[in-house]
Amino acid sequence: MSRVPGRGPEPCSGLSGEAATPMGILLLPQLSKRVKKVWKPQLFQRELYSEILDTKFSVTVTMRTLDLIDEAYGFDFYILKTPKEDLCSKFGMDLKRGMLLRLARRDPQLHPDDPERRAAIYDKYKEFVIKEEEAEWVGLTLDEAMEKQRLLEEKDPVPLFKVYVKELIERLQQQALSEPVVVQRRASGK
Repeated sequence: MSRVPGRGPEPCSGLSGEAATPMGILLLPQLSKRVKKVWKPQLFQRELYSEILDTKFSVTVTMRTLDLIDEAYGFDFYILKTPKEDLCSKFGMDLKRGMLLRLARRDPQLHPDDPERRAAIYDKYKEFVIKEEEAEWVGLTLDEAMEKQRLLEEKDPVPLFKVYVKELIERLQQQALSEPVVVQRRASGK
């Protein structure tokens, strides 16, 4: 799993709200010694609902993340508005890609029984709509992007005999069309 350099493993699995795991030196005057100290954010397990994906997620978050979600007026707005550098999370970027793809496709599976609610959701998040081709690439790691590009460029090889047969048929057709056809009269016996 790829991580942002200088950050702990927790931002990859949950939403840390830009909170890194800072390290530093703690000075203890009574011991006149320097002690290495790692400050870790307090993590909470919360259920967050995505209106676009119509799904509840059980996510590990920090208080800062919950505050940022409140500032953005909702979980979906937080994920869509926050840039990659601030999300610091593979999970967050995967959510963002899923949301952008659903918005780009105007997926009819979102509230299939309630078209008014579906239209209201798409209208609410219309500022985030991008082309589907672009949305497919959002949040991919370098390895995932390279594999996706390789699959796009990969074509099934065509056997050479089929290529040569096709060329031969084309040549024969061109030759037949380019040569004048000589029509001879038959000698009649009458």
